[in-house]
Amino acid sequence: MSETEGRVGGGTLAHRVPDLGALELLLAVARLGSLGAAAREVGISQPAASSRIRSMERQLGVALVDRSPRGSRLTDAGALVTDWARRVVEAAEAFDAGAQALRDRRDSRLRVAASMTIAEYLLPGWLLALRAQRPDTAVSLLAGNSTAVAERLLADEADLGFVEGLTVTQGLDSTVIAHDRLIVVVAPAHPWARRRRPLAAAELAATPLVLRERGSGTRQVLDAALGGLARPLIELSSTTAVKASAVGGAGPAVLSELAVGEELAMRRLVSIPVEGVALRRDLRAVWPTGHRPTGPARELLSLTRG
Repeated sequence: MSETEGRVGGGTLAHRVPDLGALELLLAVARLGSLGAAAREVGISQPAASSRIRSMERQLGVALVDRSPRGSRLTDAGALVTDWARRVVEAAEAFDAGAQALRDRRDSRLRVAASMTIAEYLLPGWLLALRAQRPDTAVSLLAGNSTAVAERLLADEADLGFVEGLTVTQGLDSTVIAHDRLIVVVAPAHPWARRRRPLAAAELAATPLVLRERGSGTRQVLDAALGGLARPLIELSSTTAVKASAVGGAGPAVLSELAVGEELAMRRLVSIPVEGVALRRDLRAVWPTGHRPTGPARELLSLTRG
């Protein structure tokens, strides 16, 4: 005889042991002395409760409840099964409490990694809206270029990322959340500020520029659009630093229009039209493949589309 054949009824525990709903119903019958009252407590009809008790009796092979006009009384076997059921339900309640604690711990923090333009000009508003929905969630922000964001996600150092580059790193899934346009800007004293005709793409490509470092989304898009760039005039690691250099007259720069609205309005920078090239890019949310955002990460993602 095999081990499986030697078990009462054979099969798995799921087939031999009543489900939690049935056990909770039995406990309610024992406590209230009435099948109807027990049915109301667990939120089902009395016929459904009767059917569930009969099904449990068939499954276990013993009678559990004696029914009479005066109410429902546990049989001797039913009383014994009820004691066992109580321990099973208590263990299930402990399991549920532990799982809830894990969910609470997960939902109590959110680690976000974002490329610089998004981190500086879009994310603050999204995080403010998230705080209104989840005031108890602690958010940590890791800002860097698009390559660094991908590395953080793949190393499990962030739950959700935002990037500006042309492509998505292998191992990450993504969705487009917004669009952005890059514009060429110079200080008012720069010769280009007095141009009457748009700048040709080839001239832009041949001009040393104030640029972000390699790995940034802005530089990736610009390099791909122009088919290559001249040696940078200066390389800087943040959008703010590039903008400050352009305002100070260091040279032309290419920046997100999100970043220079105030400077253009105040005439601290001048936008230079460019012909022959489209400097448009997608902004994406990214996360590890197969691990779609949940909890506060999912809520933040939904806020980016509001």
